[in-house]
Amino acid sequence: MPESTMPESTMPESTMPESSICLTFDFDAISLWLARGMPSPGPVSRGEFGAHAMPRILRALAERGITATFFIPGHTVDTYPAECAAIAEAGHEIALHGYAHEPVSKLDRAGELAAALRARDSIRKVTGYEPTGNRTPSWDFTTSTVDVLLELGCEYDSSLMGTDYTPYYARRGDVADPDGPYRFGEPTSLVELPVSWSLDDYPQFEYLRTDTGIMPGLRDPGTVFGNFLDDVDYMMREEPGGVCVLTFHPQVIGRGHRMLGLERFLDACLERPLAFRTCQDAARAFRSPAGS
Repeated sequence: MPESTMPESTMPESTMPESSICLTFDFDAISLWLARGMPSPGPVSRGEFGAHAMPRILRALAERGITATFFIPGHTVDTYPAECAAIAEAGHEIALHGYAHEPVSKLDRAGELAAALRARDSIRKVTGYEPTGNRTPSWDFTTSTVDVLLELGCEYDSSLMGTDYTPYYARRGDVADPDGPYRFGEPTSLVELPVSWSLDDYPQFEYLRTDTGIMPGLRDPGTVFGNFLDDVDYMMREEPGGVCVLTFHPQVIGRGHRMLGLERFLDACLERPLAFRTCQDAARAFRSPAGS
């Protein structure tokens, strides 16, 4: 689909309750490459570009009056304090995303908690923001993650994929038995705002070559954002009042032709009966629908 011809919604506005988009940005910067064991100048420079692109992303959001959620590793906050402070000053939500983009499945419970506490301290110190949400690095998860987040006082997580447009309460105590049916644990008070690799810019756009294979990326923005918009329109038709979480990375989406695609996508969404909400607002609306 050409970038300049985003389709208009064909659904009558008067018959649809307001659906929501959570526009989210994972400001991984250099931490992503360090976590992958790639500290040489080449990969590091790819992370640096995320900071370089931040002003243009904030400008595009400000021009459209959109408030987003930024999931920021503590390492990024410590490395780029001015850029992270600018995010908070612009009124965007800041949420947890590990300290150094460490996969939580490689940590024990104590290590997972320690990384989150360190990240929270960095966010508080640099931005003055009190994070209430979390996204695990690379959407990794452990049997301890829910309890760790509840111990931290988090209201929501956005790392799992159990639904597409319907928030739900994250569970604890699931049991995976290969000799019997999967046993579901108990729901907790932690709201889960589901994500999807199909609504993430990284696998669509980013080229990555490693010893184990190649992620080709480098797709046409018109096609990718056409797919994203189709997801939004399907949600509005089939699950009115739903929440669509889209994930972007400044070091990926910040390239010129992709920024143009993002801007056209946002403009197309603004023409629809949609609300842009932070993840915090979406989670609180789910928990207390009467107040949404």
